[in-house]
Amino acid sequence: MTRKGNNLSAQGRVFCFIMDLFENTHHSNEQLYSPLAVRMRPKSLNDFYGQEHIIQNEKLLKKLISNNAVGSIILYGPPGTGKTTIAHIISQTTGHIFKQVNAVASNVSELRSLIEIAQKTMRLNGQRTILFVDEIHRFNKAQQDVLLPYIENNTIGFIGATTQNPCLALTSPLLSRSHIFQFKPLSEDAIAAILRRALNDHVLGLGGRGVAVSEECLKRFACLCDGDARKALNALEVVLNTSGEKHGGSIAVELSDIDQAFQKKWITYDRDGDNHYDTVSAFIKSMRGSDPDAAVYWLAKMIEAGEDPRFIARRIVICASEDVGNADPLALSVAVSAFQALEFIGMPEAQLALAQAAIYIATAPKSNAVTVAIGKACKEVKQNRVRPVPSHLRDAHYAGASSLGIGRGYKYPHDFQGHYVRQDYGVAGITFYSPSNQGFEKVINRRLAQWKK
Repeated sequence: MTRKGNNLSAQGRVFCFIMDLFENTHHSNEQLYSPLAVRMRPKSLNDFYGQEHIIQNEKLLKKLISNNAVGSIILYGPPGTGKTTIAHIISQTTGHIFKQVNAVASNVSELRSLIEIAQKTMRLNGQRTILFVDEIHRFNKAQQDVLLPYIENNTIGFIGATTQNPCLALTSPLLSRSHIFQFKPLSEDAIAAILRRALNDHVLGLGGRGVAVSEECLKRFACLCDGDARKALNALEVVLNTSGEKHGGSIAVELSDIDQAFQKKWITYDRDGDNHYDTVSAFIKSMRGSDPDAAVYWLAKMIEAGEDPRFIARRIVICASEDVGNADPLALSVAVSAFQALEFIGMPEAQLALAQAAIYIATAPKSNAVTVAIGKACKEVKQNRVRPVPSHLRDAHYAGASSLGIGRGYKYPHDFQGHYVRQDYGVAGITFYSPSNQGFEKVINRRLAQWKK
């Protein structure tokens, strides 16, 4: 467009201004409206931090991307660890058509439409389509099955992202056709590096805005975000949007600003997913392994995450019998008392009783002899002929029992020295309970040995 001084009309001048703005500041809309976490999404693996266990040079995922050989993969891990970013990097590196859907809002009709377009594109242009399904665990079995034939014949490249354990959330046919890559929470060093990149980027980041963030503050961001890069970048953006100018026009981020931005620390936890089962597993194994510090830590995580305290109390009671048993018979009493205290006084005060019980069990002598005994006995009942109750042990408290010979020959232990007498109780020759030499079971062992004499 040619301009001649000021002879342009007002409408023409406005149009020229808009064209110049569009041509010279093509990042302005992205800078103004997209969250920092979206703007700073890496475009290549060179800018990607973390997940070294799957994207280093000799690792399979890095080789698949470099060789343009991505077929069907599932990216599994907690939020903010780079799953969607890797999917976008794959799309940009391979040059394939990239289609993204979210399983929360998608359906079978949309999937079939996308697959039909992918087939036409492949037939007409020879260009392959990669379909990225975020939150793939939200698809039901029928929706997952729609993808199978097109993954099988390589019509589409498939990338699924999920925060749920794919072995539990996805169908076996889809799993058998896919490579699974597990993403881990990012390290504090990786989070700090991601924040530095955002602070130094003058195009899409915060470079040139006079933002001063000390290493101490970077460590605080990295600590509070729990390995979630998105959470860290969002918190940084909140701090900058709510901080006034300091020190001659620059913004100096302080620790108090960071704590205020995060407010209450929300723990990533799901009542019916991996976090729930993994954490309670760690809690139980810590009590069983006699580590009171670990036991009370995992207990605290569950309490702070809002786990049902009755569920916690039930696990403590079970552990008292399963892993302590008769090595310390008081463990069950302490556990049941903690459960009762929870019912009497409720939370948060009852956390004291739960902690006391967990620590008591963690520090008690351990024995699984009770667990082994009931397991052997149940196996005997289920797999072998059920033994009849011997006549002398049967109930004889009714008229005519003696005439049938029921109860005849029974020896009442309290009539004998030491309140013990040897007799057949129906399982002669089989040993189910073999007490350990831990805690009170030492006493039980001596007692059983004496009776056997």
